[in-house]
Amino acid sequence: MERPAKKNIVIFASGSGSNAQRLLEHFEHHPDIRVAALFSNNPNAYALKRAETYHVPAFLFSREEFYKSEKVLQQLQQFQPDLIVLAGFLWLVPQNLLRAFPDKIINIHPALLPQYGGKGMHGQHVHTAVIQAGEPESGITIHYINEEYDKGTFIRQERCPVLPSDTPADLAARVLQLEHLHLPQVVEQLLDQQDQPKKED
Repeated sequence: MERPAKKNIVIFASGSGSNAQRLLEHFEHHPDIRVAALFSNNPNAYALKRAETYHVPAFLFSREEFYKSEKVLQQLQQFQPDLIVLAGFLWLVPQNLLRAFPDKIINIHPALLPQYGGKGMHGQHVHTAVIQAGEPESGITIHYINEEYDKGTFIRQERCPVLPSDTPADLAARVLQLEHLHLPQVVEQLLDQQDQPKKED
């Protein structure tokens, strides 16, 4: 019996891409899932080099191409993505992509939403805000995306303590461990669920 084709993940990243690296590693030899491509809006993103190391095609695009043309959508459609993962991607996804891939675009946010989300809340900004607010814990939120920053339906949240001695860098390291552990698991689970028959209402 012929083996079914692998499921395709496409990653969007704007910076270093450590979560992209984690996905590239995790799925490099996976029997059923592969990272098909990586897209970035930043020519200096280290994520592009990570993709090159794993022989995964990488695409760079401009703000104009993303928001005022169909170029990114057309390139994406060539890979027939079963899931698009925003891994440190900082731009709001436009309507044409949301319409083309309903319930197939997820994001990972380094805090417990709905707090500490929204435009500008990324990286050290998030961890600084959490510490300044005196929160006893932080964590990650993996969620579907919609037309607003960090407002989509939650898929999974995982928590970690905020220690009295924490600097933003300390907290960032602890949160990153959660990201690296849980993001590949969630991606696998979502792709497995796509194969299960939907229940009748």
